[in-house]
Amino acid sequence: MPAESYAAQLLVEGKNDKHVILALLHKYQVASTFSIETPSDQNGGIEPLLSSIPVRLKIPRLQALGIVLDADQNLSDRWQAVKHRLTEAGYSSLPESPTTGGTIIEVTRLPKVGVWLMPDNQISGMLENFVAHLIPSNDKLAPLAESILKEIESQNLNRYRPQHRPKAFIHTWLAWQVIPGQPMGQAITAHVLNFEVPLARSFMNWLTQLFG
Repeated sequence: MPAESYAAQLLVEGKNDKHVILALLHKYQVASTFSIETPSDQNGGIEPLLSSIPVRLKIPRLQALGIVLDADQNLSDRWQAVKHRLTEAGYSSLPESPTTGGTIIEVTRLPKVGVWLMPDNQISGMLENFVAHLIPSNDKLAPLAESILKEIESQNLNRYRPQHRPKAFIHTWLAWQVIPGQPMGQAITAHVLNFEVPLARSFMNWLTQLFG
């Protein structure tokens, strides 16, 4: 079904975000009253997502638009980039910084807008930082994964960029599970990751408040 057919949409960077959110919706038994859209069927990413915000807000009969994107290395810069697009689209009195439990903006005669900056609207990071919070608290492999990363970094053997360290960590940890290398969304569905943690509940509360 084309995006224009939905009165409520959640805009995410890519397929990993989509599958993690779908898994959480399933685990929390929340009916999906919205479509989950990526900026492109081929390539997701920050810039295509940001560029698509003004266009999506003009979709006829759109009632609510959720935006989920990585804070990456600078939470403040990312928020200002989103805020700039929303201000140009007619949204005024936006907060100076994102709300802890996810930002929700309501303006008369405009679609309701929600913004969640991964991982938690408060620190820089990405989807993989969010997923790392879902590792069971008594897990004994997570400290070993952290130790391994520190060891290879101390010898300059790591080939990942510093900003991609959260990806290296979570995928190292996932590689050591019963089904090695399971995608993050599937790991939630299979109870490898614990969806009943405060951060996941906060994210789901934001979704339900945004889309009702």
